[in-house]
Amino acid sequence: MASIYKDIIIDAHPDDVWDAVRDFGAVHTRLAPGFVLDTKLDGDARIVTFANGSVARETLVDCDDKRRRLVYAIASERLKQHSASAQVFAESDGRTRFVWITDVLPNEIAPYIDAQMDQGALAMQKALARSAKVASGFASDRA
Repeated sequence: MASIYKDIIIDAHPDDVWDAVRDFGAVHTRLAPGFVLDTKLDGDARIVTFANGSVARETLVDCDDKRRRLVYAIASERLKQHSASAQVFAESDGRTRFVWITDVLPNEIAPYIDAQMDQGALAMQKALARSAKVASGFASDRA
């Protein structure tokens, strides 16, 4: 099984980042706009439409506010296994360390998933950065 790790710094307060991550139905507006075009909730799942035209049904496995960790899984004909976790950590300078881990089978799909996660991480950094919030008039008063 391939494991793909993304460990990124986001110039935003961890509480703000976690608030966007845990908003399971708003990934297209709050977390990764542009990378994700639409999200529709369907029970404990979200149907996500990506900018490249692909659509995935992501089932919420766990949302842990204490640990600021969200876990979801995808089941499809193309994927034998896909589970992912996203976790938010506070950095000493007030920014956020965002750790996103995906385990996927078959191994042959890992390069595609890795590239998609790179694009998603860039979209998150752009959407959540303090500078983006200041430019849009939604600056946080947190340090």
